[in-house]
Amino acid sequence: MKESQGLDGWGIDGKIALVTGAAQGIGAAVARLLAEHGAVVAAVDRHAAGVEAVAAELRGEGWQAGAFAVDVSDSAAVNELVAQVERELGPIGILVNAAGVLRTGAAAQLSDEDWAATFAVNTTGVFYVSRAVTARMAQRGGGAIVTVGSNAGSVPRVSMAAYAASKAASSMFTRCLALEYAGRGVRCNVVSPGSTDTPMQRALWADDNGAAAVIAGAPEAYRVGIPLGRIAEPRDIAEAVLFLASERARHITMHDLCVDGGAALGQ
Repeated sequence: MKESQGLDGWGIDGKIALVTGAAQGIGAAVARLLAEHGAVVAAVDRHAAGVEAVAAELRGEGWQAGAFAVDVSDSAAVNELVAQVERELGPIGILVNAAGVLRTGAAAQLSDEDWAATFAVNTTGVFYVSRAVTARMAQRGGGAIVTVGSNAGSVPRVSMAAYAASKAASSMFTRCLALEYAGRGVRCNVVSPGSTDTPMQRALWADDNGAAAVIAGAPEAYRVGIPLGRIAEPRDIAEAVLFLASERARHITMHDLCVDGGAALGQ
């Protein structure tokens, strides 16, 4: 196995890390960064081919990773997933809730299916996976959970009501979970990205100038630009997740770390 990088003080080496939404984007970047720091990664996504490709790439570079094709909105499947990961890999020490979907549209025109599908993954999925993992972590007296939220969870966005509401709900759920389990040694935090160069973000772009438009902002949609003048890369978000999941953040819980280049103006 390839020698792990940057282990001093991280406390990641050898831990089992379950990462949802790992087939692409932020989830894939998180899986890679945790693997680089010595974690044994359980990469989870409902897209079987995509998550297996990510796990295979990590294994090909000498890291330890397994792929699990599971829909996080299926409670029974999630419970079996967690049991399977612990049987095959070992006790889960880190959970990263990175699975997410985006359905856009004006609030009054959103369909029942759009609303339900958004909450099924972004909120209920976080609940199912966190519930299953937290119970086991608490029995062992420790663990770290990081939920990938969004700066849209604290700042209203035009045509993103379902997404913003679902992220706000998952963020508050994670912080309540942190309060309930702090005495059992389980830390729960949130990382809230802004616009990040992922397939989900690119699907919103009208043309090749999409990144520039995001950086500039859109006054007609009441959206400021990005003060730092760049769109985030998935690894920028993964670095924040790594920190909160690590022993370097051992005295941090119930925190929501916004990583958006200043787009939410510090909200």
